[in-house]
Amino acid sequence: MSRVRVHNFSVSLDGFGTGEGQSLDAPFGHAGSRLMEWAFPTRTFTRMGLHGGGEGSTGVDEVFASRWADGIGVEIMGRNKFEPRRGLADGEEWRGWWGEDPPFHTPVVVLTHRPRPTLEMAGGTTFHFVDAGPAEALELARDLAGDLDVRIGGGASTVRQFLAADLVDEMHVALVPVVLGRGERLWDGLEGLEQRFEVEATPSPSGVVHLTFSRRPRGDDQS
Repeated sequence: MSRVRVHNFSVSLDGFGTGEGQSLDAPFGHAGSRLMEWAFPTRTFTRMGLHGGGEGSTGVDEVFASRWADGIGVEIMGRNKFEPRRGLADGEEWRGWWGEDPPFHTPVVVLTHRPRPTLEMAGGTTFHFVDAGPAEALELARDLAGDLDVRIGGGASTVRQFLAADLVDEMHVALVPVVLGRGERLWDGLEGLEQRFEVEATPSPSGVVHLTFSRRPRGDDQS
């Protein structure tokens, strides 16, 4: 069966995966770009056109950043990763933050209480809008992904819901040396999560610590 993976999900030292006050002009709220500054200079992100030009860096951060697309057949994301909480005009048909050729190049399942028709974009990205819980959304995603894996793309509440439902097999969290103080926390309600995973920490010269969570076999969970 396909695996469920999380990649390049950044959190602050106090556990926030995004800041407070998301809007059209502030996709990450008051956090700005601070949670993702480690990733922008990497070769993977520069080639996606998400940060400047040139070839990009090839160090530790690139090793982790580059894994996000390997073997992935579909992404699941929450509504607020797709569109802002505020700032849209009434009736505006929002098409995402990424322009007409989003970087996913796969189907994307958007979890929302306001479903809309499927949105086909350039480059093979198609957004499917569904009102569903984690298990139902994952079933749909696996149908779309074929034999490939499913990526949980965020935001924090979406990743947290899939972790709480025990549906994640692998997770990469980048612990970023900033303190946000407010926003959307990743870890709330997940006490004892480490008992389900082998956890490995890899420090980077950028100051980020890359945490890799690998699902233990079900019988190996510690109580």
